[in-house]
Amino acid sequence: MDGKRSCSLCGGAMMIMMMMMMISHMTSALEVPLDLPQPPTITNQSPKDYIIDPRENINIFCEAKGKPHPSFSWTRNGTHFDVEKDPKVVMMPGTGNLVIDISGEKAEVYEGVYQCIARNEHGSAVSNNIVIRQSRSPLWSKEKNEPITVQRGTSLILQCRPPAGLPPPIIFWMDNNFQRLPQNSRVSQALNGDLYFSNVIMEDTRNDYICYARFPHTQTIQQKQPITVKVLDIEAMNDTVLAAFLNGSDFWGDSPSGERVPSFLHPPGMESTTMVLKGDTLELECIADGLPTPNISWTKVNGELPSGRFSFYSFQKTLKIKEVTEADGGDYRCIAKNRMGSSQHTITVVVRAAPFWISAPQNLILAPKETGNLTCDVDGNPKPTITWSVNGNPIESSHNDPSRKVSDGVITLSDVQTGSSAVYQCNASNDYGYLLANAFVSVLAEPPRVLTSLNHEYSVISNSRALLDCASFGSPLPKITWFKDSQSILNSDLYHIHKNGTLEINVAQPQNSGKYTCIASNNLGNKENHVHLQVKEPTRIIRQPEYKEVQRNSIAVFECKVKHDPTLIPSMIWLKDNGELPDDPRFEVGSDSLTIHDVTEDDEGTYTCIRNTTLDQDSASATLTVVEQPDPPTDLELTDQRERSVRLTWTPGDEHNSPIKLFLIQYEDSLHEPGVWLNMTEVSGTSTTAQLELSPYVYYSFRVLALNGVGLSESSDPSRQYRTNPAKPDVNPSDVEVSGTSPDTMTISWRELSGLESNGPGLQYKVSWRMKDAEQWTTVTLANVSQHVVTGTPTFTLYEVTVQAVNDYGEGPRPEVVLGYSGENSPTVAPENVKVSVQSGTEAEVHWEAVPLSSVRGRLKGYKVTYQKMRSLHKQDYDRENPQVLIFSGEETVGRLPDLHPYSHYRLNIRAFNGHGDGPSSTDQQFQTPEGVPGPPTNVNIRNLNLDSLLVEWTPPLEDNGHLTGYLLKYQPINTTEEAGLLKEVLLPANETSYTLDKLTHSTHYKFFLNAMTETGSGPAVTKEAFTEVDEALIRHPAVEAGKAPPAGPMFGNVNSSVKEDHAVISWEYLGPDGNVYVEYVVDNSKEPWKTEFVNGTRTFQIRGLKPGMSYRVRLVAKDHSDATIHSTQEMLITVPAMTNRQAEIATQGWFIGLMCAIALLILVLLIVCFIKRNKGGKYPVKEKEDAHQDPEIQPMKEDDGTFGEYSDTEDHKPLKGSRTPSNGTVKKDDSDDSLVDYGEGGDGQFNEDGSFIGQYSGKKEKDTAEGNESSEAPSPVNAMNSFV
Repeated sequence: MDGKRSCSLCGGAMMIMMMMMMISHMTSALEVPLDLPQPPTITNQSPKDYIIDPRENINIFCEAKGKPHPSFSWTRNGTHFDVEKDPKVVMMPGTGNLVIDISGEKAEVYEGVYQCIARNEHGSAVSNNIVIRQSRSPLWSKEKNEPITVQRGTSLILQCRPPAGLPPPIIFWMDNNFQRLPQNSRVSQALNGDLYFSNVIMEDTRNDYICYARFPHTQTIQQKQPITVKVLDIEAMNDTVLAAFLNGSDFWGDSPSGERVPSFLHPPGMESTTMVLKGDTLELECIADGLPTPNISWTKVNGELPSGRFSFYSFQKTLKIKEVTEADGGDYRCIAKNRMGSSQHTITVVVRAAPFWISAPQNLILAPKETGNLTCDVDGNPKPTITWSVNGNPIESSHNDPSRKVSDGVITLSDVQTGSSAVYQCNASNDYGYLLANAFVSVLAEPPRVLTSLNHEYSVISNSRALLDCASFGSPLPKITWFKDSQSILNSDLYHIHKNGTLEINVAQPQNSGKYTCIASNNLGNKENHVHLQVKEPTRIIRQPEYKEVQRNSIAVFECKVKHDPTLIPSMIWLKDNGELPDDPRFEVGSDSLTIHDVTEDDEGTYTCIRNTTLDQDSASATLTVVEQPDPPTDLELTDQRERSVRLTWTPGDEHNSPIKLFLIQYEDSLHEPGVWLNMTEVSGTSTTAQLELSPYVYYSFRVLALNGVGLSESSDPSRQYRTNPAKPDVNPSDVEVSGTSPDTMTISWRELSGLESNGPGLQYKVSWRMKDAEQWTTVTLANVSQHVVTGTPTFTLYEVTVQAVNDYGEGPRPEVVLGYSGENSPTVAPENVKVSVQSGTEAEVHWEAVPLSSVRGRLKGYKVTYQKMRSLHKQDYDRENPQVLIFSGEETVGRLPDLHPYSHYRLNIRAFNGHGDGPSSTDQQFQTPEGVPGPPTNVNIRNLNLDSLLVEWTPPLEDNGHLTGYLLKYQPINTTEEAGLLKEVLLPANETSYTLDKLTHSTHYKFFLNAMTETGSGPAVTKEAFTEVDEALIRHPAVEAGKAPPAGPMFGNVNSSVKEDHAVISWEYLGPDGNVYVEYVVDNSKEPWKTEFVNGTRTFQIRGLKPGMSYRVRLVAKDHSDATIHSTQEMLITVPAMTNRQAEIATQGWFIGLMCAIALLILVLLIVCFIKRNKGGKYPVKEKEDAHQDPEIQPMKEDDGTFGEYSDTEDHKPLKGSRTPSNGTVKKDDSDDSLVDYGEGGDGQFNEDGSFIGQYSGKKEKDTAEGNESSEAPSPVNAMNSFV
């Protein structure tokens, strides 16, 4: 929750701060550097009216600056206050601050008017008059409060009259339990602390009306004696009772007690006047008497109330206007109104003003011979009087200065001279206060200086205003000029140079970034300064929080993603309703979001995201609305009550921020279905009433439910019961049906009426029936049943039926006639002329003639075709199947028989049927189906015989469906990717049930397809797969456990290995498929698991990463498709050579040591000979060798003819000097490598007959050139030997 805490005004505070900084840039007063002589300036002082706490020491502040530092003195009540003579008073060093110890003294002794004087050799400055007063909290005067008796309905004022304190106390009313007395539009506290009752009620009777006064300075609270109020209803009392109540109490009986037009208790009368000072808060108050309690409203006569500065308090009885201006003067009207009428009171507001500055005098820096003005421009009401002083003395009594001229609020100083510095005081006063300002005049001759720090960095946001300071000082005042990139800057639409030298860029853009130079100049010199401006990208919220409407207990997420200048790091602050977020762990602030878990109603509000940087900010807001099911309606009421209708009204409950879409009205019939609530009707969500249509003889109760976007509310409380009177039925039973259940009966059924439909007691049903077109009706009356069975009816005869509702109050409407038939009987005639037409081995078509309708004896529903397979024509034994029945509805006379068995004998018959049952069957018809394709062979199995043979076995199909003519066997090889090879076919005779496939490829995967055939064609194929192996025993070898290898088989051969320094190469021959071969290896005598490497189809494999000197066990394995090991080689033991050990052994052999000593001796002899010859100036025989090589890099060139010269002491670069030992006795690595090996080819130094060496000398020429300057000593054999140590 770190990022969520902030004051609600943080955004506005930042803007105000930036505005104040801009204003200070442009209007800062002239400051004299403290290293220059200057008169005193007061920098800190106590307020004019200083109320002290008598329990604490008195601290009076007076601080000032100047050069030299000023001294301080005080006056009290207009006379000198000798601080040193009072042991209770201490002046703090370096300041004029006074600390007065009042312990053991009365604070009143030090009350008075204090003034501080700060002086040095250039003048004197004075403070305001500081009035010291002791805070007071006097006790309440003793008084006895008599009980107050008042008639109900009259007005009442309970006076507080607190003691006069300093400052005035804060007044409030409480009871004996220290609970504030409730206040409202009827009872309220006035500004003076009195408690006003516009009218009293019986509940106002109590004996603990207590007025409290809190004195803030001393933090003390005092209380008035409790006041007792008795409220009487005189009209309800006789004289004896009234006299008993009035005994010993004050009776407020003069004011009216009944309903009346309002009148004003405060202020009294029709008009009043009040005065307020400009800048203060105006408080206007109107308290009215009246019954009913009046409402107060305010208007300004001939004007409007000042927008944004006025507010109402105390139930609109008080109008407050803050920061009063002259325009707020005038007439204000308060209006008290109730239903009996209205009254008004006009308050005339007079605005006065204590003196206030228009332009206070500013410090004046003048060069000798210059002229300047001190201006003291003030205003007030009444107009203030202005007086001038110089160095604390009235200007009239100071020495006459011909260069000074005083004219009202302006002092003009002309042709000033050095040494005429002074401090001038302007005092402006009227009846309501005074203003005192010090302004010094300093006469100096000073070259310019720039006070703004050098190379100051300014940063602003693009498109905002930039202010670059060039604070300076000099006398005369310096002139400021600005430059950017050596270009002079003048006032324009883009730039503005203020009087104090500040450069303003109105709309800063990225191209305005850079270095700026300001130059301050006067007649005594110039001074320049450089500042830098960076214009940055603004901070913008690119993904703002959006309006959220969520249900209670769900999650709400507000996003706030920002784009900002990469050099600025924005912070994020979340506010709720412009205040801090609640201190609740449900509020989770992320880097770019705010998440509220388990949302409640209290979380509703406006959430604001503020993204701040050090330069700017952006903010965005969104509203969170918490929705839930509406509250149930209340206050159900039944009106407009009629025989068959009633109006239901209700009050909607809280819709919880989701508009109500509709109201659902339900009812309960406690007479017929008590406790059962049924939906009655729906009305729109904007309705609060519904006209309900009712049925007779029902005991109704109603309730209402509200539906919004979230769901249905709980049901309202039921309405009162509403009973309707009985009546004859309005409707007859519905769903009347006639059906026959047996040949001589007829059943009449209907849906019974509900209790709501019965309309009265004694509900019965009048059931009538007759044959179609007959004249006589048969009628029965029944109760509490829903059907009636009529017996003795002729078979399947058409009847007319009616069912009518009747109750004790009459019959229902005339019923509708329903037609229906009596019971059916089975058909009497079988279908004739049945014929069967065979279509195929699995389908046949049957035809028949329809039976006569007269023989059906009911409604013909269709025909049932029964057929049965008697036997297969291929087999001699009978295999009868259960009969099958197909139903053909209606009057169809043809049908198809599907799913027959081919090559079979069938029997078939047909019969008609109706609702009662089946008629007689037709004569059986026989038919046969032709042959079809056979079923699949069964029990197909494939076995290995040897390396290249497989045996395929099977049994004949279960369903021959004809005479088998043979089998078709197909097979083809497939690989691990299911790619198929050449497909081969074998045609086999019908009496075969196995077949051997020879000359197959060993270790190969095959796929087989086997079909049975008849004359009609091939049946479905059976698919199998098999794998050729070495032999059956090897194929069935069990899988080997992990880490254990089975005995080697003949699948692997010629396994070889070769070992290198860090790897081993394994090669082999393998007869099986390459896709399942692996190399496994493990460190010998190790318990580590075997490492497995996949070969990937090759016959060689390189095992890398082996450790020198270690032994490994290696084997080859082959695995099947289930990853089980089926073949494995024997383990091989390989050892990786330890090269470092072998090298160490060579280095310790005697022959190797002798050889190295011999080589060293030969080199030593060679070097001795070389150095001797060089010292004698001889030339090397190697010259011919180098001429043959013609290497331009190693042959020095003569300056005269450009030809190559011979090596000599003066021409060569002394290549062996690089082998010398440095002066510190150590040998450099590069030097020690400078051996003869470096000069030869391949490191094998060769010597000619005269002992000189003939290597590629040029290979070290460049190196020796660089190293040859290390020493100028003559080479010696001893030094040369150092290179081999």
